[in-house]
Amino acid sequence: MASPHKTHIPLPPDPGDKPVENEECLSTVPIHVVTHASQLPAEFLQPSHEKQLVIGFDCEGVDLCRHGTLCIMQLAFSNAIYLVDAIEGGETLVKACKPALESNYITKVIHDCKRDSEALYFQFGIKLHNVVDTQIAYSLIKEQEGQTRVPDDYISFVGLLADPRFGGISYVEKEEVRILLRQDPKFWTYRPLSELMVRAAADDVRFLPFIYHKMVEKLNQRSLWYLSVRGALYCRCFCISENNFDDWPALPPVPDNLIADENAPEEEILSVLDVPQGKMGCVIGKRGANILSIKESCSAEIFFGGDKGPPDKVFIVGPVKQVRKAAAMIRGRMLQIY
Repeated sequence: MASPHKTHIPLPPDPGDKPVENEECLSTVPIHVVTHASQLPAEFLQPSHEKQLVIGFDCEGVDLCRHGTLCIMQLAFSNAIYLVDAIEGGETLVKACKPALESNYITKVIHDCKRDSEALYFQFGIKLHNVVDTQIAYSLIKEQEGQTRVPDDYISFVGLLADPRFGGISYVEKEEVRILLRQDPKFWTYRPLSELMVRAAADDVRFLPFIYHKMVEKLNQRSLWYLSVRGALYCRCFCISENNFDDWPALPPVPDNLIADENAPEEEILSVLDVPQGKMGCVIGKRGANILSIKESCSAEIFFGGDKGPPDKVFIVGPVKQVRKAAAMIRGRMLQIY
């Protein structure tokens, strides 16, 4: 239900005191390795409506999820990058960031927030909030341009950076780090941080404030609301809650000016389905045929925990009617497997 007061989705603040230009984005800024909260900016540790921030955000770790190990949190400000060392600083340091990561006054720009959010929630009790997910934003821009939605067509961060509208940057070093991670999954646990580790961690967030600025200027009011609510739902995606997320921040309501539109957007939700143990393969189908058919029939996003888990649940995000349709079709597949 809409708020009794007129609700709008304003453009989020620009990172820093002025719009970020491409030259600034590509210029070298100081990189600080943080092992104690006192090394972080005060406006980050103590969020305030008087000093709203936009920061690039990412996490690195070993099998980053509820059971993995969070090793580094990267924070990109307009004038510096902070690598929050969760190995050296421990739980005390990460939890000092909790107010900022849960704050509505700090916009966290991130590419694919689901696993980062899961790790923060289960390992540190942090409910990641107020994110701008550039993967979601890219899909919304494509939709605005009239491109047909294709199931599971999610752009990679390397692909996003390569797009000339958002940087036109070749990120070849990312593949080098991926190779090292395949050779040694504990890559991010070693200390002291090597020059390559520092550079790779910083580059994962360095360009995000610039990309954010370029993306939000392309998005209309409707898409900005989708970006806001879907970011919130993606943050919850793998964070299963027994109380239906009642202790999480409220989802952004549909703005009144969009409700007045004859083609008003429908409320969006997250639904979690339990699948009988050992039957997930039957639900997905041979080479994913069953679930692909469902995705093609519904305007909803469907996710699985996969190897990182949780293993026997399906997560569906989207408009209420489409989520219910997808859930009904998945339940139909479950009935056929006995």
